[in-house]
Amino acid sequence: MQDQLFAFFLVLVPLLGIAAQWLAWRLQIPSILLLLGLGICLGFWITPDEILAQLAGSDTSLGPKLLFPIVSLSVAVILFEGGLTLHWNQLGKNASTVVRLITLSAGITWCLTALLGHFLLGFSWQLAWLLGAILMVTGPTVVGPLLRQIRPNRRVSSILQWEGILIDPVGAIAAVLVFEVIANAQHIDALEVAGIVLETLVIGSGIGCVSAGLLVLALRRYWIPDFLHGVFFLVVALGAFWLSNWMREESGLVTVTVLGICLANQRYVSVEHVLEFKEHLRVLLISCLFIVLGSRLQLSSLMEIGWVGIPFVLLLVFVVRPLAVFIGTAGIPWSASERLFVGLVAPRGIVAASVASVFGLKLVGLGAQAGGIPELTEKAALLAPVTFMTILGTVMMCGLGAAPLARKLGLADANPQGVLFAGAAFWVRELAAALKKMEIPVLLVDTNYSNVAAARMTGLPAKCGNILSEHIREELDLAGIGNFLAVTPSSEVNTLATLEYVHVFTRAHVFQLPNQEKSHERWQSIPEKRRGRTLFETGLHHAFFEDLFARGAAIKITTLTKSFTMEAFRLQYGTDVIVLGVISAEGKLRLRTTQQFVEPVAGDSVIAAIPTNTKPEQNSETLESSITGLY
Repeated sequence: MQDQLFAFFLVLVPLLGIAAQWLAWRLQIPSILLLLGLGICLGFWITPDEILAQLAGSDTSLGPKLLFPIVSLSVAVILFEGGLTLHWNQLGKNASTVVRLITLSAGITWCLTALLGHFLLGFSWQLAWLLGAILMVTGPTVVGPLLRQIRPNRRVSSILQWEGILIDPVGAIAAVLVFEVIANAQHIDALEVAGIVLETLVIGSGIGCVSAGLLVLALRRYWIPDFLHGVFFLVVALGAFWLSNWMREESGLVTVTVLGICLANQRYVSVEHVLEFKEHLRVLLISCLFIVLGSRLQLSSLMEIGWVGIPFVLLLVFVVRPLAVFIGTAGIPWSASERLFVGLVAPRGIVAASVASVFGLKLVGLGAQAGGIPELTEKAALLAPVTFMTILGTVMMCGLGAAPLARKLGLADANPQGVLFAGAAFWVRELAAALKKMEIPVLLVDTNYSNVAAARMTGLPAKCGNILSEHIREELDLAGIGNFLAVTPSSEVNTLATLEYVHVFTRAHVFQLPNQEKSHERWQSIPEKRRGRTLFETGLHHAFFEDLFARGAAIKITTLTKSFTMEAFRLQYGTDVIVLGVISAEGKLRLRTTQQFVEPVAGDSVIAAIPTNTKPEQNSETLESSITGLY
């Protein structure tokens, strides 16, 4: 029976985790809120500690001993995947800002949080300094989805992304330092503390760089077959993490972060396919970790914290973090709105949760042995509940308030409906210009400088380069952009481009033109699963539009009313008109595809290509007066 319960728990946790992720996606809310909520509810029934204790013959000490090494390894994988997403080109001129945030601002956050912990929560100074070290970190697992949802400008996005990854090892090192001071209060001095920091950084960075070099060498020499790349990277990351921790406690987080950054920024082998594997693994691990750790959280512990927990979290969000950012980045030339947004967006995540849980248990054990420090036994058990309360509070406020704040500060659009065009031919420029008139952001990329120059001459933002280039992908400012249209003359390039950008925009918002080839033989066509959503209708390929616009066709956007319906629109413009999409009354862009097209209603604006031989009826005063917007 116990074996069956354990197996059921192993199945239930990922099932609840993925269900929470899906529901959060549908509701457009941070998934951590649902994950922690489900975890706490699961804890009313059973906890992982209880299950492991039953398997071990009622040995209650076995649960944490088995659980937290698994948690630590999972966090290592998450940080490794985060490091793989960090590219130097994205950082650019913001390097000094990030360095200040993870040093000076982090130090200010540490000190102010410790003061709050001591005077507001009643923690001893030792425990308050440990709490400050844990809560100085931000959560990359929360910041990443937030940035994808909000799409702020490039500078804010890169700063928050880099800070979220790099601050985690810094916080872990600070927590180790405080624990060492607590455990050896009578036998440690400032020189030893500096030695611990230096040793941690040297060991962590050294093992990370060496591991990255060995992996690159193995891939360049083709010692590892393609189908083993993902699992090989995973095993090396876990091995490097263990080795680093064995040599210096908690240096493993530095190792996996450095390993990921080194692999992401080397130019010898591609790691994109490995990153895709790690992204899927990261989602599963985060889902399971928050449910498992949440199930260990007792509501009685939260009740013991009392009402002071609310002002503690509010002061962290609205006083400590903004003050740390404003002081730490003083003199850096960025706008007040950017500084304020970064100062108010600092949700805590899985690293804070795992570190607090581990050190909380260590301190409880240490307090039981240290008769002279009774506060460790009394208050150390509250370390994890305070951290989880902070996670819930910061995630809730950032998740629900970051998007409106970004829009209010002019850093993001309410609903990113903009379009990134791969290709800038004449008809594409006409379509982009029409969308821009409707206040939909557009950005064009083309290898043909003549097309790019022509786009710029008409006031369209355009970039000259290969849409498949990694450099171009990293340089694009996608603020306000939510759709990708591959509209080059080459079907192969279009397909490759959609494969590259599906990770940025998701499959629902990646489109490409139909194939130009007339043959539909299986060996001559691109498989449907490799393509983006097919635009417009079959046969409306690039050459068709080139010919159509060479004969004088134009893009027109017409707003429908109750009197001027879609039937009236077709009657006026005839059957030759080509409807390309619709802009709803709320400003949402719906492109026509071969699989789906929603019939426009009153208030919608119809985007259509009007051939030269299709002329509106000039004698119909009713129809003409009903058109509220025609370009």
